Amino acid sequence: MSVSRLPEHEQRILDDMERALRRDRRLDRRLRTFRPDRRPDPARLLTYRPRALTVLLLLAGSVTLMVTGIVTSEPGVIWAFAAVWPVTLFAVFRLMCRWADG
Repeated sequence: MSVSRLPEHEQRILDDMERALRRDRRLDRRLRTFRPDRRPDPARLLTYRPRALTVLLLLAGSVTLMVTGIVTSEPGVIWAFAAVWPVTLFAVFRLMCRWADG
């Protein structure tokens, strides 16, 4: 088992947990066959459920970037707005769908 500076009773508990995890065949198979996927999972994106506070912060940031971009005409600010605005729209849309469902 592992050697550390834990008290004896905590080390026993940790050893028991490690033994139990080693006996779990399904977990062992998943860990052996685990390959991190470099591509984003579209199904996971569709299950995104934003909170109202997150949407409000995204909206506030988007409006701030939009106004700043209009006033200053700085390309960096305009590109930042272009990057944040679609994310904001998607979050608003998902929040409205969640509220409509129940």
